[in-house]
Amino acid sequence: MNYEELNVFKESHKFVLEIYKITETFPNEEKFRLVDQLIRASYSIPSNIAEGNSRNTTKDYINYLYNARGSANEIKYFLLLSKDLGYISMERYLELKTKIEDIIKMLNGLINSLKRKI
Repeated sequence: MNYEELNVFKESHKFVLEIYKITETFPNEEKFRLVDQLIRASYSIPSNIAEGNSRNTTKDYINYLYNARGSANEIKYFLLLSKDLGYISMERYLELKTKIEDIIKMLNGLINSLKRKI
């Protein structure tokens, strides 16, 4: 299946767009710190899905999905930090946290599905 057809790819791409939007409101001094980390970690998810999907072996694909999952968990912390620093509201934090947790669940499902094939 082409990676663009995967729900986890579609949802993670939408999540990247949301991260770009929310970080526009962060203070300028965070541009090369927290903003950069949040953006890099967020686009790492769909890019790892895309790159892994093009690999020759299922085992390689799974490794890329592990990297995507690692980035997703990294984002969970960056969101907590953003909330605690007052850059996002509790409501927005909970909304984004739920979305990234859903993406993690989808990644886990895809990983488990691929593991059954090897």
